[in-house]
Amino acid sequence: MLNIPNWSDMGRFIPEAVFFCTFLLALLGDIVARKRPAVPFAIVLAGSLTALAFAVAGLAGDEQTILGELVAVDGMAAFFRVIFAFVAVITVLFSWASEEIMGTGREHKGEYYALIALMTGGMMVMAAARDLLMLYLSLELVSLTSYVMAGYMRNSLRATEASVKYMIFGAVSSGIMLYGLSLIFGLTGEMTFAGIRDALAAGRADPLALLTVSVLIFAGLGYKIAMVPFHFWCPDVYEGSPTPVAGFFSVAPKAAGFALLIRFFYTTLTPVVGRVDFPLLIAVLSVATMTFGNLAAVRQVNVKRLLAYSSIAHVGYLLMGFLMLTAEGLQAILFYLLVYALMNLGAFIFVVAINNSLKSEHLDDYAGLGYRAPWAAVMMIVFLFSLTGLPPTAGFVGKFYLFAEVIRREWYWLAIVGVLNSVISLFYYMKIAKAFYFTKQEGDPVRIAPMHYVTMAVLAAPTLALGLYWGKFKALADRAIEHFGGM
Repeated sequence: MLNIPNWSDMGRFIPEAVFFCTFLLALLGDIVARKRPAVPFAIVLAGSLTALAFAVAGLAGDEQTILGELVAVDGMAAFFRVIFAFVAVITVLFSWASEEIMGTGREHKGEYYALIALMTGGMMVMAAARDLLMLYLSLELVSLTSYVMAGYMRNSLRATEASVKYMIFGAVSSGIMLYGLSLIFGLTGEMTFAGIRDALAAGRADPLALLTVSVLIFAGLGYKIAMVPFHFWCPDVYEGSPTPVAGFFSVAPKAAGFALLIRFFYTTLTPVVGRVDFPLLIAVLSVATMTFGNLAAVRQVNVKRLLAYSSIAHVGYLLMGFLMLTAEGLQAILFYLLVYALMNLGAFIFVVAINNSLKSEHLDDYAGLGYRAPWAAVMMIVFLFSLTGLPPTAGFVGKFYLFAEVIRREWYWLAIVGVLNSVISLFYYMKIAKAFYFTKQEGDPVRIAPMHYVTMAVLAAPTLALGLYWGKFKALADRAIEHFGGM
């Protein structure tokens, strides 16, 4: 039976539609108001705030499929809509005060803000896709936009290199995943996730074929979230991209990758778990990812590169919650993604703010910033403590729920490895704090743009508050799973 989309579906597709319309309006505004980047900036900021308002209002909605049953509108889709729209608002705000993006020698600034809107709309569709075709199309939309944003500074060799590496690795991973998708369609004859699940439950595929398909698709999505061994692009791309773009990449596409990973595997492959040793495969990848990310970060002296390896390590922690394909594990992942968005984006805003004045990302140049930029340094310490997982920050609560679920499922050795990795991360995060307060360097006070102070404060306050009063936000993650159509 052919399901034709109708106009009534648009009532449940408003946040995505707002971002796509914002993209077109921003391009049009940039053409009409040439050399006035405030116009596309205002258009995208207004569109992002509007989409955020609709996304928050949609948290109480019921489960539904729209657009010919290609897209699911349920609790999980609503939860990720809020995260993506919030990250877009913060990114637009702190990018406006970034000299890398808005420097006097930069042209076509409006295109940058339009790309943020397009990519955010694509990520929302990724989180809601329930069909193989929509999965691939939404992933490619986000990927192609990412390649352009990584190379946005066309006169920078670092940015050009970052964009080329990103595109090459992305093309290979997309090909691998597409091969896996074609195999699973051949095995089941179904395109929708629910149809694939029912076909697998009926035993229409042998275990070896299923394991092969799982590995191929997991490899393609693992590239998007920078999971070892598909992480090679991440440090180079983060270091070469404009810092606001690196901050955006560190949070939003990773969350979108996990949203798609969760929806596909939780919806389609639960019948497979008993026939292949899927949990052990995820456990090995989790250990490899967190261990490599933390050990590689220890040696870094470029702060952007350090945060890139740190983000790889956090993917390893998140994979711990993905282990058993349980509702509790999924709830822990969603809550940790919310926490991670706050603390990691805040850390990158600090790097943007300091780069404006010092034109450096080297750790040695951060010496004495605790005295030269005291308020910014204090907020950065809050983000670093939370990234480590120290109380009383949101990062501690997020890791607690992940580790608690692993222990409850009696994966004790994995929990021990996770704790040891958190200890390793304390060393390199505190290297930054040590440079702030224990390495003397004379110099004038560092000028921080007011917009950067505002955005850091907006993120630092909930990073601290969620370490003490996390109940309502954890309840949002729990409710998202209760209304997740894939469970």
